[in-house]
Amino acid sequence: MSLAVLKSRALAGMDAPEVNVEVHLGNGLPSFTIVGLPDTEVKEARDRVRAALQNAGFEMPARRITVNLAPADLPKESGRFDLPIALGILAASGQIPGQRLHEYEFAGELSLTGQLRPVRGALAMSFAMQRRAEGGRRAFILPLANADEAALVRGAAIYPALTLLQVCAHFAARDPEAALPRHYAAPPACTSEYPDFADVKGQQYAKRALEVAAAGTHSIILIGPPGAGKTMLATRFGGLLPPMTEDEALESAAVQSLTGAFNSANWKRRPFRAPHHTASGVALVGGGNVPRPGEISLAHGGILFLDELPEFDRRVLEVLRQPLESGRITISRAARQSDFPARFQLIAAMNPCPCGNSGHATLACRCTPDAVLRYQGRVSGPLLDRIDMQIEVAALPPDVLGAAGDGESSADIAGRVALAFERQLLRQGKANQYLNSREIDQHCPLDHAGEQLLRKAMLRLHWSARAYHRVRKVARSIADLAGAPAIAEQHVAEAIQYRRALRER
Repeated sequence: MSLAVLKSRALAGMDAPEVNVEVHLGNGLPSFTIVGLPDTEVKEARDRVRAALQNAGFEMPARRITVNLAPADLPKESGRFDLPIALGILAASGQIPGQRLHEYEFAGELSLTGQLRPVRGALAMSFAMQRRAEGGRRAFILPLANADEAALVRGAAIYPALTLLQVCAHFAARDPEAALPRHYAAPPACTSEYPDFADVKGQQYAKRALEVAAAGTHSIILIGPPGAGKTMLATRFGGLLPPMTEDEALESAAVQSLTGAFNSANWKRRPFRAPHHTASGVALVGGGNVPRPGEISLAHGGILFLDELPEFDRRVLEVLRQPLESGRITISRAARQSDFPARFQLIAAMNPCPCGNSGHATLACRCTPDAVLRYQGRVSGPLLDRIDMQIEVAALPPDVLGAAGDGESSADIAGRVALAFERQLLRQGKANQYLNSREIDQHCPLDHAGEQLLRKAMLRLHWSARAYHRVRKVARSIADLAGAPAIAEQHVAEAIQYRRALRER
């Protein structure tokens, strides 16, 4: 047989479309050609595959070798096609039997010695393979380093290997012991360890606001002088969030897998991303010639913490407006579009002015009113309008700092948050943050007193319709924490206090 066809997968955003690896050995002068829109990494497979076959003891056919990666209009990138190309050459030249190759899909980068190196996107490929219904499901042969990641997909038949020789022995072996064993890695236990809220002294107002934000998955900005504890509060916020569901954990892990950064020890641990303020717009939302996820997608299902918010470039911050509303980001390039999930919880922190002392109880602010306005103006009004809660974190006096810690632990607060979140799932099947306008009318009705109070606040503070709906959702979260079936006036009053616009301080 001079032709062999194997199955593999490419990556296109969160999807992993099927790729046919067709290897043909023809007559003519010896050559090795790869077609099908390969990038530089794929073209370099010629040298890696040749050396790997020779060092593994196989013969490199002295014939005209043509490898077609179909479909031809789908760009192919990375070294994931090394393994199927090598196996295709061996099957087409009769060095291994090819009768069972159609039962498997293959991915793996080859070293010059024939070792299999891990590839990006193993979880996304395994997930796409499981969704394949036509013709029955296939097994997946891939590097051992990717086995735990790919096996997270329930029901996936994963057969890991360390070397090219092991894969060849799997197809050539008559002894069952020489075949590759199926991998049944159990998902590791969740070890979500965050610093404890009991370490934070004082700041009861900020702690309460963060509890409300955790209960309804609301975005929040912390405003206060340097050293007031904004970063300390934000880094402990993850300990308040309810545990991830199986589907949430799988989708979050799939995004991490696309960058090669997935660690099975972080299974079901909500991601915490804290990019530096020098990050570019592409780093934040994703991009590149071959689009890859950015920080907002890597924070999917978890927390995106933006410290020193005004220090970010204003154009970079503006890219957050659309994903904050939709929970997804679409990256468009001339050749393709890639869609990534971006349902993150935004926690931001900033100083009230350039010197940081505006509103400080004991320190005088040295900034002029114009300097304060320019500094706060780096965060645009439309972006602030999309942040549910804007909280002041005041500097603590020395007597509070020197006193023994007496705050609640993260576990106690997380218990109340979990109960409130459960009430939301039973009532509407989602967190309060993700209710649309029709669902707000259905699940967040206000009594007469609460409605009158919210209308007065809107007229006095000149709030938008978006602010009106977001206050109602925050009030619903406050009522859920209290175990109240309906939103009362006191819940609305508390929600209004959490919506004091930065410009009004």
